[in-house]
Amino acid sequence: MAESGVRYLEIGEAEAGQRLDNFLLRVMKGVPRSHVYKILRSGEVRVNKGRAKAQYHLAPGDQVRVPPLRQADPSPAPQVSSWLADDLRQRILYEDDRLLVLDKPSGLAVHGGSGIAWGVIEALRSLRPELRELELVHRLDRETSGCLLLAKRRSALRQLHADLRESAFQKRYLGLAWGKWVGGERRVDLPLRKNTLRSGERMVRVDQQEGKAAATRFTPLQRLSDCTLVEAELETGRTHQIRVHLQALGHPLLGDEKYGDANANARFRERGLRRLFLHASLLAFPHPRDERMIRVEAPLPAELATLLDSLAGA
Repeated sequence: MAESGVRYLEIGEAEAGQRLDNFLLRVMKGVPRSHVYKILRSGEVRVNKGRAKAQYHLAPGDQVRVPPLRQADPSPAPQVSSWLADDLRQRILYEDDRLLVLDKPSGLAVHGGSGIAWGVIEALRSLRPELRELELVHRLDRETSGCLLLAKRRSALRQLHADLRESAFQKRYLGLAWGKWVGGERRVDLPLRKNTLRSGERMVRVDQQEGKAAATRFTPLQRLSDCTLVEAELETGRTHQIRVHLQALGHPLLGDEKYGDANANARFRERGLRRLFLHASLLAFPHPRDERMIRVEAPLPAELATLLDSLAGA
């Protein structure tokens, strides 16, 4: 174990645009992710002598105070199985000198932490060590599959984050919702608030007073006997947004152990559904180099497509 004193770090052009938590995780290697977020919440990390939230985007010239820490010796890079390595290589949907879009499998976290040794980002860095600056542009829940965008350069990451803030991205998901959907398209505009339980589990609730603005547009695509395939288009990108908005409508996602209907989930497990039925099917965004629109689609995973076929034929 090595101990560091207080450090004052000035943000340059290379680091600008990063979220504060991502920056700290990079410069505080060996410190558990949970501890990084603890010192952020406590105010021990300061930006320009003031408190800052994890999602704060750093600007050139910002002064970041990093408190004294005992850091573990750097751990070896994660060992990725040959099976997973081959699978991830085949899941690359788009790649150029600045970007990579992956069809993330369900069950694989986007990053390590909270008892998870490694996720997509660590695995890709291990497989592609030349991509030293590879970073997540956005996140998907562990059980959600589909389009995940990563940036190969800090400059690309800054531009893509700016485009995200300006709602220049288009994100569409496919989900199987419990119950019969009445009517057509619906726009849900319910503010969401994130809470952390004593166990450390994150839960999101609709909160009209203290919640953050969140909007999702739902379109029914296929009506089945006791469920509905819907397309969800995000207008904002809050944690668990689609899942909580569908729960609020009375049409929770099937396979959702956190916000779903336990009896419905049990019924669909008997029909073969072993995961959350939520898939990031389309991602469209302006390329950070020349602003041309990039549109990437991920096909519905075989296990979900097979379930739909069986339900339609029942």
